Amino acid sequence: MTEELLSLPVPSVPAGDRGVAWLRANVVRFSNGAEHVRRRALTEKLLDGVNATTLDELATQLGLPGSLPDIAKITYHPHEPVTAEADAAVERLAGDHGEEAAARIGLLVQAWAATHALAEHLRTGNPTPPVPITRRAAEGGVIEVGLEGHPFGHGPHACPGRAPATKIAKNMAFTAMHHQDEPLVLPNAWDYASAAALHAAGFLAIGTTSLGVAAAHGLPDGMALAGQQAIALAALLKDLPCPVTVDLESGFGQDPAELVASLDAAGVNLEDGRPHGLAAPEEQARIISRVKERAPGVFLNARIDTHWHGIAVEETAERARRYVDAGADGIFVPGLTEPRDIEKLAHLAPLNVLAQQRTPRELGNLGVKRISTGSLLFRAALQHTVATARAVRDGGTSAALSYAEVQALISPGTRSGAASEAGTGSAGSSRAPGR
Repeated sequence: MTEELLSLPVPSVPAGDRGVAWLRANVVRFSNGAEHVRRRALTEKLLDGVNATTLDELATQLGLPGSLPDIAKITYHPHEPVTAEADAAVERLAGDHGEEAAARIGLLVQAWAATHALAEHLRTGNPTPPVPITRRAAEGGVIEVGLEGHPFGHGPHACPGRAPATKIAKNMAFTAMHHQDEPLVLPNAWDYASAAALHAAGFLAIGTTSLGVAAAHGLPDGMALAGQQAIALAALLKDLPCPVTVDLESGFGQDPAELVASLDAAGVNLEDGRPHGLAAPEEQARIISRVKERAPGVFLNARIDTHWHGIAVEETAERARRYVDAGADGIFVPGLTEPRDIEKLAHLAPLNVLAQQRTPRELGNLGVKRISTGSLLFRAALQHTVATARAVRDGGTSAALSYAEVQALISPGTRSGAASEAGTGSAGSSRAPGR
């Protein structure tokens, strides 16, 4: 029944030649029939080639740089009151008052509202859709149609900007997750099924583990050999209805800035460890700066490998300062366990540590903002796999997901269409395990 209601025309809006009235009367959102077809084609053309990681970037790529303060003032929907401030904001942006100008402004207005609502939805895991209702014209007047259980931007008027809006919203949500009172507990997956299972279990963001990805493909970790596999996994995980951060080691021998820009990931880990030592801090700072220039909305977690090498916390802190000054959004120090050292580094930027004996609350009290499981889950899965096989052989019992449960995890419904919403290091590697 909902699908039938959604197929009804959208309510018409009065004609207007200036301000919000002009905007409403000339955008695809409030059009029907031939006007809708024409204006949708124009909107899709404007979005062609857009690859923004922030709303500011989107505004620039749509030809309206610096417009967000005005965009935020515009009351867009017909049921919202129009203010003089909103009219003035539209006029400052309107230019020739043509359909293309309306399309650019309309895209940004919708992106502003949608990305903020969707980002909050993703950050909190609120089951209520970020856009709970839509309006349609029916006999007897305008009706409201509930969107519970429907994907973001669903229906005959499906939002043409759903993909870039979702990408930006995931970036916003993931960054916000590092600035909460309680630390973000981030599990690390090694394939689509493990990531989908973790998200279904209630985790609001997922990371990848380089050891898990490399080992699952018969490759050693930390030697820049699993780049193709890590990038392929990132492409699969972009459709999960939650933010995903990707472990890129030190870039797999590619230009990290171009690599990060090519991914649809809300975050990345980039480390200063190399297969045979540590990069010079100034070199790593330059890499971080280039990445943030190229993909400013992607959360860059600067991994500092000093503790794997037994280097004093003073050098760790100095590297952290350099990386944060270069634009890093957070720092990750695997091997960091001493409370005094944790507190010393936590004030520099959102601090990420590996899971340890302390509870999330205890680590949060020390200033930690993110707790990663690293390779722990992958190693535990291997152990449980062997234990299960032994139980079959020896007559024991073991728990497992059902066939149907696994099928459900990887069904299209788990993907973005429904999103509104201790081992040893590899031989020759200078890095300890744990990612």
